[in-house]
Amino acid sequence: MSNTEQEDERPNLEVPDHLEYSDEHVWVDASVEPAAVGITEYAANQLGDLVFVDLPEVGTRVEAGDEIVELESSKAVEPLVSPVAGTIRYVNHEAADDPGIINGDPYGEGWILKIELDDDEPDLLSAEEYAAILRRL
Repeated sequence: MSNTEQEDERPNLEVPDHLEYSDEHVWVDASVEPAAVGITEYAANQLGDLVFVDLPEVGTRVEAGDEIVELESSKAVEPLVSPVAGTIRYVNHEAADDPGIINGDPYGEGWILKIELDDDEPDLLSAEEYAAILRRL
């Protein structure tokens, strides 16, 4: 099978340019304050239909690499690993009440939390770098 045929079989996943990404398939929108955080369309597809989201408490201080949210689907329970350090300022209660919002609109209404970032620059991937990772999966 040629590379072109393989690429045609892959779903055309959205990777918005204005976001930054972790290699754990978490996106960060640092253009808003506090920064919004969610899972990518790829992660939502891999998990399948979400049935439960265990959100952290507002005011929780997190470090990059901390497991901060538990996402439960009919397939698996997966942690969301924070790609940034800071203090959680908002959580998306609508996503907790209806986890399907995350599957249906992972880059919009399906945001998971908003975090006041520490001053240090997080080590995140550009949309182009993240898209390159997806092409290798």
